[in-house]
Amino acid sequence: MKKIIATLAAAAAVALPALFVPSQADDSKLTKGYHTMDAMGCMLLRECTDGVKQINNLLDLSSEYSNTDEFTFVSDEFNRMLLALDRVGVKVFLAPSKYFPVNHRGVYHTVSNNFFLNEKYMGRPGTLMQVMRHEGWHAAQDCMAGSIKNSLVAIIKPEDEVPMIWRVMAERTYPEHAVPWEAEAGWAGRTEKMTMEALESCARGTMWSDYEPTPKTREWLEENGYLKKR
Repeated sequence: MKKIIATLAAAAAVALPALFVPSQADDSKLTKGYHTMDAMGCMLLRECTDGVKQINNLLDLSSEYSNTDEFTFVSDEFNRMLLALDRVGVKVFLAPSKYFPVNHRGVYHTVSNNFFLNEKYMGRPGTLMQVMRHEGWHAAQDCMAGSIKNSLVAIIKPEDEVPMIWRVMAERTYPEHAVPWEAEAGWAGRTEKMTMEALESCARGTMWSDYEPTPKTREWLEENGYLKKR
């Protein structure tokens, strides 16, 4: 169905010490080198883990940069997002840029429910939050599509509610089939607390009462036993 798509179609992208994943990092598994979709796939499958660190709170991330104090103003929203993601089983990682195609800043993987941030870009709090909100919205779309545990995503907002600027930007950036998901993620990426609220709704189990599913999504949810038929 048009309103629900499989895992990678929409991808571009909480109080423990930071976890350093040791290098079993068999980067020798790469066949096309770094900064490729092959490298990102290896990271998403957790087969390439060299330098990849799990992020459990803002300090885990900000301490990786010399401007640690500049992150303070985003701490509440960031940590609330991380807490909500953790409650629904989504892990967040900071990863070396070698595992990302050029200009990719982050990615959410709906199969593993892992979320990866490109360390090259995360040293600026504004960029960090834009990427967190954008990729976090994809996690919320995953929740809207029945369960975070499946590999489907569904749009959350009616398409006519998405400001035209984000629709146009998505049309210029993404394949046509991904535009509905990316347009609202672009909107969320630049709107304070929009993603945080959606993720907290997911964590509470109130996604479908807080956000009315689109007609086609509701139909699918009812057919698959997630919602009772009206």
